[in-house]
Amino acid sequence: MIAYVKGKITEKNPTYVVMETGSGVGYHINISLNTYTKIESLNTVQLFTHLYVKEDSHTLYGFFADNERKLFRLLISVSGIGPNTARIILSSMTPPEVAQAIVNNNVAAFKKVKGVGPKTAQRVILDLRDKVEHDPSQQIKPIQNQNTDLMNQAGSALLALGFNKIQVQKAIFTVIKANNEIKTVEDLIKLALKQLS
Repeated sequence: MIAYVKGKITEKNPTYVVMETGSGVGYHINISLNTYTKIESLNTVQLFTHLYVKEDSHTLYGFFADNERKLFRLLISVSGIGPNTARIILSSMTPPEVAQAIVNNNVAAFKKVKGVGPKTAQRVILDLRDKVEHDPSQQIKPIQNQNTDLMNQAGSALLALGFNKIQVQKAIFTVIKANNEIKTVEDLIKLALKQLS
């Protein structure tokens, strides 16, 4: 297994690079857009690699950071996700965004990715949530889980005050979107009431 490749970039574009090592060998390495943005201005670099082996081909994938490679390996372990789809996911979102979407059960984030339908998105979350949540290298902060509790409590209170359910949901989502740092139910209710008035 090739753990990493370090050398001079002789060809570079948003989907792959060619890297020449000290031995004079040029490696064709497929990359994500996320990795490309990190190495765009560099001439010499070290990429963490994953060798994907099929009957008729050996394909090398490269990543600027090891946490992106870990996510790639987790993604391709999911039924229905091949290396190209995994690379598209990591080109559409940064590694922290992918990890956050998995932990927070954000199906919509994955559905925006070309080639990922609702069933595949749900399978990614179901299969990988525990693995990602307990991986310290991903540095996940499940902010949305806290907001969900606040939203449920605030929603119940506003419904008890006689407001329409659809209007309450709309007001709460508007407030949360604009103020992601809300910590208390009281603050959320106050701001939602302003939306409802």
